[in-house]
Amino acid sequence: MIKSEIVQHIADKNPHLYQRDVENIVNAILNEITEALANGNRVELRGFGAFSVKNRKPRIGRNPRTGESVEVGEKWVPFFKTGKELRQRLNANRT
Repeated sequence: MIKSEIVQHIADKNPHLYQRDVENIVNAILNEITEALANGNRVELRGFGAFSVKNRKPRIGRNPRTGESVEVGEKWVPFFKTGKELRQRLNANRT
């Protein structure tokens, strides 16, 4: 599901809201999560999961095309850990 489909789905379930307002709300939520992660903070949505950033140390990598060694610099990457309720809902229908 992509962002526009999420907006459409929410707008369909809430006919009293304009689609442009739903889009602004979804964008605001995603922007706040992004801003918090950019500032090094953790974002927890109870029952859904937690977003955080992790540091990847510099290392020596390999160019897959040539096999040549290359230096890969330090970087920060987003990390998501699912919440207990989400894991339970995902696995409830799989048995």
